[in-house]
Amino acid sequence: MNGFMRTRKQVLWWIFSGTKGGFNRAMILLELNREPQNANQLSQILELDYKTVRHHLGVLEKNGLLESVGSGYANLYFPQELDDGDKETLNYIFKKMGLERIG
Repeated sequence: MNGFMRTRKQVLWWIFSGTKGGFNRAMILLELNREPQNANQLSQILELDYKTVRHHLGVLEKNGLLESVGSGYANLYFPQELDDGDKETLNYIFKKMGLERIG
């Protein structure tokens, strides 16, 4: 990590704005805020390749934005509870992307 700890705000900016897959990750997180789903359901709703969705779910889960329940193909994903600061950061990023707000 280049000799220093990244702040949560920096991580959120990187996940959603600093990488090519940020838009897809944002869409996945917004969809999971509507209703918990598995990777197959998300791939169908968002019209994304299943492997792409699995990759983005892994990034979101690794960075503490999602939690999964179950195992394998039936793994169901739930968004983690966000504190006010994280919501504010995400809503700002999503607004810049032309997306809706996270509740």
